[in-house]
Amino acid sequence: MRIHHFALYTNDLEKIKHFYETYFNASANSGYHNVITGLKTYFLSFEDDTRLEIMTRPQMESQNNAPVHLGYIHLAMSVGNSEAVDDLTARLEKDGYTILSRPRTTGDGYYESCILDPEGNQIELCASENE
Repeated sequence: MRIHHFALYTNDLEKIKHFYETYFNASANSGYHNVITGLKTYFLSFEDDTRLEIMTRPQMESQNNAPVHLGYIHLAMSVGNSEAVDDLTARLEKDGYTILSRPRTTGDGYYESCILDPEGNQIELCASENE
């Protein structure tokens, strides 16, 4: 058994699509639009066939953006080695994104940093040598 895909609701579908294409080399499908419900989606594919579905609907409501809350809390992206974590973290910071935690080795032995995407979702950047 394997996870088929993850899904993320967003207010700005094109902005989030551009974010994942720019920083994580995602490839988007041509998109889908249900004219009855207003649902619009893209499937973003990554190098290892992992997929993220990004979706929007009219009248989206924000969830609690507290750093610690019930439910899914972050998406972890394996970006290569520790140097790649350092480089991407620096690039994202230079481009104006919020860095929640700078690159470091955690107590459980992972080399990672944590950033916020354009809508405040937490993304953990981790080194693949920890897998």
